[in-house]
Formats: sequence, C-alpha cells, structure tokens
Amino acid sequence: MPFRDPEHPLSKPENLWRAISAAGVALWSWKVSDDTFAMDEQGFKMWGLDQSHQVRFEDMSARIHPADRDRVRAAFTATRGIVGAYEIDFRIMIGREIRWISARGLGDDSALHKGQMFGLFLDVTGRKQAEEGHELLAGEMSHRVKNLLAIATGLTHITARSAKTAKEMAEELTGRLAALGRAHDLVRPLPGGQGRAALLGDLLTILLSPYEDLGAFSGRIRVAVPRIGVGENSATALSLIIHELATNSVKYGALSVDTGVLDFSGSTDEEKITLVWTESGGPATAPPEGPGGYGSRLVKRSITDQLGGTIEYDWSADGLVVTLTMNLEKLSV
Repeated sequence: MPFRDPEHPLSKPENLWRAISAAGVALWSWKVSDDTFAMDEQGFKMWGLDQSHQVRFEDMSARIHPADRDRVRAAFTATRGIVGAYEIDFRIMIGREIRWISARGLGDDSALHKGQMFGLFLDVTGRKQAEEGHELLAGEMSHRVKNLLAIATGLTHITARSAKTAKEMAEELTGRLAALGRAHDLVRPLPGGQGRAALLGDLLTILLSPYEDLGAFSGRIRVAVPRIGVGENSATALSLIIHELATNSVKYGALSVDTGVLDFSGSTDEEKITLVWTESGGPATAPPEGPGGYGSRLVKRSITDQLGGTIEYDWSADGLVVTLTMNLEKLSV
C-alpha cells in the first residue's frame, strides 16, 4: 500500500492531520462501556463545546435539536448491530444557530477496538440547506402548475359564459391567456438593474385582465391605486399574491359567478401602502378550516418576508375583503 512508503506524503502524521483539517472533518471515538466520547479539536469547535479529554453523550445531546435527540441516541445504540458503514444526519443548536451534522463510521461489535468505536463528524449544513431550497422550489413549482391549470379552467368557464360560438370562445380564451403571458413578461426582472419593473396600476391591471369578463359583465374588475413604481424584485412577489387571490376568486369567490364584482383600491402614507381587495355579488364566504394550504402560506411569506407587510382576511357574508399593507421602500426595490 502507498501509505507504507515512507516517502509518501500521507505517510507522515502531520500531513494526514493537515488533510483532515482542510476537509473540515472531525474525528471521534466512543467508549461503549462508559458512554464517553473523545474528539479532536475540530470536533469540539463543530459542537461549540469547550475542549476536554472526553465528553459524555449526555453533554453532547444537550446540543442536539430536541426533535432529533431520541433518534440520534437510538441510532448510535443500533450501530453495534449494523454490519458495515453507517451514516446519521441530525441537527445541533449552537445558540440560535442550527447546524446539520453527519456522523459516519463502521458498525457491528467486530468494529470495536479495545472497547471503542471510531468515526467522524462532518458539517453538512450547506448541503442540507440546498436540499431544503430544492424541496421548497419543487413545492412552489408544483403549486404554480396547479394554479395555472386552475386559472386555465376558470378562464375557460368565464369565456364560455360570454362567447356565442366556438370560434368566438377560442379567440377570447386565446386573448386572455396571451394577457396572462404579458403579465409574466411585465414582472420579469429587468437585466442590469434597469430600475423599476412597472407602475403599480399597470401591473395590477395586466395581472387581472385575464379574469375580466369581456361579455355582458364587462368592467366588473375595477382597479384604483396610487401612482407608485414597483421594483423589479418586489414585482414577482406581488404577482404571486395577486395570482393567488384571483385564482381563489375564480374557484370560490366573486369571479366564480356572473354577478360577482371585484374592487381593488389603495392609499398611501409616508411609510406604507394599503391595498384593499373587495369582492361582492358572489357566493357567501367562510374562512378555510385549519392553517390553510400551500398557497396561503406562500402569500403570507411573500407579503411579510419580501414586502415587509401584513395581510388580513375578512370573511364577510357580502364577500371576501383582503387588506394588504406593504412597506413603500421594499415595494420600490
């Protein structure tokens, strides 16, 4: 083997330690008889513990996330019955910071050496955050696809009510879908930081135009908001909110019936803008049971995290009223 060659760089202990340190790997040993761990300097840094000769599992478990603590204890106990390599991922808490740690080693009592098992810890926080980001993106994309299908279905029903012939219906439906496409083009971030993406009134009008009935009930969506610029970053968040409200209205609210009306108005003060979404002439409304679906959570997160605002729902008998407040400075970014 090359490591037996005295001239091989990794045959020298100091070089091997340099390689381990460069990889961010922490080494540990577990003395099964008294349940104590010994770690290298990197291990104590990773766990946020003061360096000592050894540390008990209970001392380390105080750092493990409460939701993972029992699972980690059971997993370490079970390693003695595992033949071959194992890997356990879990969270630890250092103050307010949460880190993901991967513990790896060899199981089975045959892997014991003088009553001790050996392995390593890796900080895999970056990988776990990337995985969570991918899951969130996949969930959001799935939700958007479902919403687009619901929008297409709603637009088809709206068009069918006003069109007299199949040709007329096809033309009107194509026009509405094209308007929806223009809305997506409008809120697309501009290259090179070329300023604001659109005026608020223009953005809202184009976003809501696909839901407007072009037949006997034309004009039942009314938009009256202050002349304010919407920034390229906040435009996407706002479009998500408007699409969600409009989709729900097409499914269950005022835009689901011929007689429904939507008024969208706004006002400003020095620091914030208030937009009021008022539905009337539709079916009676009632708050959803439970915490709400993914769409509701997406709207709340968009309005609070990205636009620095709040959202309030009034499920009145006359129709849904939604009050949105947004930070003017964040809306312009």
